[in-house]
Amino acid sequence: MALGMDNSEPSFYALQWTLDHFFVPFGQDPPFKLLIIHAQPPLASVVGFTDPGLVDVIPLMEADSKKRAQNVVEKAREVCNNTGVNNVVVEVIEGDARNVICDVVDRHHASILVVGSHNYGAMKRVLLGSVSDHCSHNAHCSMLIVKQPKH
Repeated sequence: MALGMDNSEPSFYALQWTLDHFFVPFGQDPPFKLLIIHAQPPLASVVGFTDPGLVDVIPLMEADSKKRAQNVVEKAREVCNNTGVNNVVVEVIEGDARNVICDVVDRHHASILVVGSHNYGAMKRVLLGSVSDHCSHNAHCSMLIVKQPKH
């Protein structure tokens, strides 16, 4: 089972929901192994242009990006450990989340992909794109989109 994550509340809700429904009820012998995928945006997509003054800033931006990715990994492992799920594989790969997740799912032959829903409206989906929509059309496995309940 693969789970695509970013540092958002919907992603961590999807992680906890997945652990509660697919791992905890089975105790020490769950029916799936858990693979958490975090796509780290490429620095080129953030910078997008070159300027002589950016040469000094780029290493700082790279370090910050790696630190943010490490924070996601640590928080995800903590959630898993608190639930009693310790045998988790985490992959952090640079690239667009839509493509990274689909590629990792294919490489690991995952049987199911889980992602959280940001509940973007039509306009935000057009501007930002939807990872869940892209993966539902391109990942070669079943897919579960976990939505947080409305308060």
